[in-house]
Amino acid sequence: MKNNRGYTLIELIIAVGLFALIMTLASGAYLVMIGINRQTQSISTGINNLSFALETMTRTIRTGTDYSVGGTTFSVTNANGNRVNYSLLNNIIYQDSAPLTDPSVNVSSLMFYDYGTSSGDSEQARVTIIVSGTVSSGPGKTEAFTVETGATMRGSDI
Repeated sequence: MKNNRGYTLIELIIAVGLFALIMTLASGAYLVMIGINRQTQSISTGINNLSFALETMTRTIRTGTDYSVGGTTFSVTNANGNRVNYSLLNNIIYQDSAPLTDPSVNVSSLMFYDYGTSSGDSEQARVTIIVSGTVSSGPGKTEAFTVETGATMRGSDI
């Protein structure tokens, strides 16, 4: 009598079941990582857009003159002698009539504070900008932010 032993049907079912369980867990982890990656890319894109808008504003403010602050609006004469206006309208930051921020960046507050811009003062002109709002981090998800930056006039106004 030959004693040929092989895998029994029960051993085969257990092996396939364990393999299926491990592959299901690995696939779930992979899908979670894809979701986190998309969320991170979305936040990064929004913050990069906000960074571009702030850099554009501060560059114009640094090289400009004749500052005028009116709450959430700010006017400056740029280096070319043109008047540039920054404002918050419908949760988007505008430079004159062109939007600087993407709709994925929902700006709820834009404040300008100027120092040393009155005639006869002894301070160098500078502006502080505070922006707060939310940035899209995926379908139906947002992340809050508050950013503060400053710009000092390059030329002397003293």
